[in-house]
Amino acid sequence: MNHVLDRFDPIALEEMSGIKLMNRTDTKFITTVERLEDLLVKAQSQYFIQEINGERNMPYFTRYFDTPDCLMYVSHQNGKKTRQKVRVRSYESTGLAFIEVKNKNNRGRTKKKRISLEDKDMPFELYNDFLGQHLSYNPEILLPQIENKFNRITLVNKDKTERLTIDTSLQLDNMLTGNKILLDRLVIIELKRDGNVYSPIRDIMCDLRIQPQGFSKYCMGMALTNESLKRNRFKERLMLLEKMQII
Repeated sequence: MNHVLDRFDPIALEEMSGIKLMNRTDTKFITTVERLEDLLVKAQSQYFIQEINGERNMPYFTRYFDTPDCLMYVSHQNGKKTRQKVRVRSYESTGLAFIEVKNKNNRGRTKKKRISLEDKDMPFELYNDFLGQHLSYNPEILLPQIENKFNRITLVNKDKTERLTIDTSLQLDNMLTGNKILLDRLVIIELKRDGNVYSPIRDIMCDLRIQPQGFSKYCMGMALTNESLKRNRFKERLMLLEKMQII
């Protein structure tokens, strides 16, 4: 795949500052690694690729927290439109790490609040003041639930009105059950834009018959690695992963 990524015009991290889209709409898609190369070939003339220190496919690390009874997971499982997630996200290529609180409202918009960390393994309780301001749950009872690792390609359209993240090689490690899983054929694509501006990638997706499909790394990871949790809401996606021979 690197030979395809090398054909994209690069965009530096500094140039991405105006495309953070901290208040945005997200549309997710899932496909397989076999279809990813076709998508990249079709997209290369209309998108830049983010490049950091010569890397174009960057490693990420995430640790998700939840209450002891997994109320954030349960909120999503029960279909609540307004919900939150809290995580530590580490950008391994740059060494940057953040605690992030993600809020999704009943209109499907995502707002994110975050604070930088000196290290991804900093004691979580040091940031209770920040979490207390932005989180609807008691930060003092939160527990680490699941970690994931993946590689991310970030594309920016030539008009710089949207970002497209493409995640591959997803590894899941449930910190309570000890269950681990590698989804090495799965590709998670997320289109991030402010509003409904025209997106070139939507036409490409249509040509490749890649349809929008919700996929939460946290919730799907929990459903796949913790059998004690109710997962009715995610059964259709789990069956789709089986059909695609991903699990």
